[in-house]
Amino acid sequence: MTKNAIVLGAGIVGVSTAIHLQRRGRQVTLIDRKDPGSETSFGNAGLIQREGVAPYGFPQQFGLLLRYALNNQIDAHYHLRALPGQLAFLARYWWHSNARRHAVITRAYAPLIENSIAEHKDLIEASQAQALIRKDGWMKIFRTEAGRDEALAEAALWQNEFGVDYDSLTPADIARMEPDMTVRFAGGIRWRDPWSVLDPHALTSAYRRYFESLGGRFVTGEAASLGQFGAGWKIMTSEGPLGAEDAVLALGPWAAVATRRLGYSFPLGVKRGYHMHYAAKGNATLNNWLLDAERGYLLAPMNRGIRLTTGAEFASLDAPKTPVQLDRAEAVARTIFPLGGRLDPEPWMGARPCTSDMMPVIGKAPRHRGLWFAFGHAHHGLTLGPVTGRVLAELITGETPFIDISAYSPQRFRP
Repeated sequence: MTKNAIVLGAGIVGVSTAIHLQRRGRQVTLIDRKDPGSETSFGNAGLIQREGVAPYGFPQQFGLLLRYALNNQIDAHYHLRALPGQLAFLARYWWHSNARRHAVITRAYAPLIENSIAEHKDLIEASQAQALIRKDGWMKIFRTEAGRDEALAEAALWQNEFGVDYDSLTPADIARMEPDMTVRFAGGIRWRDPWSVLDPHALTSAYRRYFESLGGRFVTGEAASLGQFGAGWKIMTSEGPLGAEDAVLALGPWAAVATRRLGYSFPLGVKRGYHMHYAAKGNATLNNWLLDAERGYLLAPMNRGIRLTTGAEFASLDAPKTPVQLDRAEAVARTIFPLGGRLDPEPWMGARPCTSDMMPVIGKAPRHRGLWFAFGHAHHGLTLGPVTGRVLAELITGETPFIDISAYSPQRFRP
C-alpha cells in the first residue's frame, strides 16, 4: 500500500523534498498558502553557490560591530524596536561565529554545498529547465587592495580544503569582462564552479511542474491547521481535510511559529532582504553576476532586468517594509554601472530563515512520530534545496542518506 506524505512549504526546499519523496514511491501532497516559489524563493541573488562552503558569520571585530551599530550601512540594517526580541538569537549567532567554532561549522556544512550543483543538475534536466541556467560562475570585486588580498587568501584556503575553483581578477580583467562599468576596481575573484539562475521563481515553478508530472499534487492550505491524527497527521486544505503518515515542515522563516505550536523551541531568526529590477541605460550591458564586496550589494543580469539585491535586515518577520538598504545600494550601484529606471512597482522583500549555528535543521522531529524538519538554510536556500530534499527523502523512506547529515539534526538544539 502506498504511503501518503504531506510537505508544508512550497519554496525550493519543500518542492525539492516533495520531488524526492514522490520519486521514492510516496504519494505526496505539497501544501502552501501561496503558489510555489512565491515567498523567500522568489527573491534571491539567483546563485547556486558551490563556493559557499563557509556560512555567513556574525562580525567579530570591534570596529565592524561599531560601524554596524551606526545603522547606516548597505549590507546590514536593523530595527531598533526588534532588537530586544532578537538579542538571544544574536548572542548565540555571535558566539558560534568565533573563528575556531566557525571553522568547525564550515567543515560540517561543506558536504551539503559540495553536492549542490550535482543535485540541482539532476532536477534541472528532469524538469527541462536548462534555459534558466548559466554555468559561468560569478564575480566578487573589491575597491581596495587590502580587501582583495584578504579575499584571495581565503579563496586559496577554500580551494585547498574544499576544492572550489577561482580566478584572480586584475583591474584590467574586470574592465574587459564588464566594459560598461564606470569605476575602476582594485581587483577581484571569479568563482568558476557556481551556476546562476536567470529567474529563481521560474526554476521553482519548473520543479513544481516536474513534481506534478510524477503524480504529485499541490493544494493550498494553512500550516496552523496541522495536527496529529491517529498514527499520522491531518491538515485542512482548500480541498478539505487531508491525512498522511508523514509530514514535512519546510516552512522557511515561518518554521519557528509552526514548530513552537508543536512544543519545540529552536534558536531561529530571520534576515530580511530586498530586491529591485532595473533597465540599463542605452546600450549598456551587465555581463556577470557581480558583488560589490566592500559595499554589500549584488547586481545580476536576470530575465526580468538587472536585479539588485541587498544584505541582511534584522527586523520582525511581519514588520512593514523598510527598504532603506535598497535605496542606499541603488545610489552606489548607479555610480559603477549605468542603471536605468526601476522596473518593479515596489521593492520586493523576503526573509531568510536562520539558525544561530548557521546550519540548517534537517531530520526527524525528536518528539513526534512521522514529523520531519527541513528549514533554516539562511542565505543558501536556493543552493541547498535539492540536496536537502534528497537526504531528507532518503531518511524518511529508510535509506541511508548519501552524505552524513548528523550535524544538521534537530536534536542538536535539544528543542
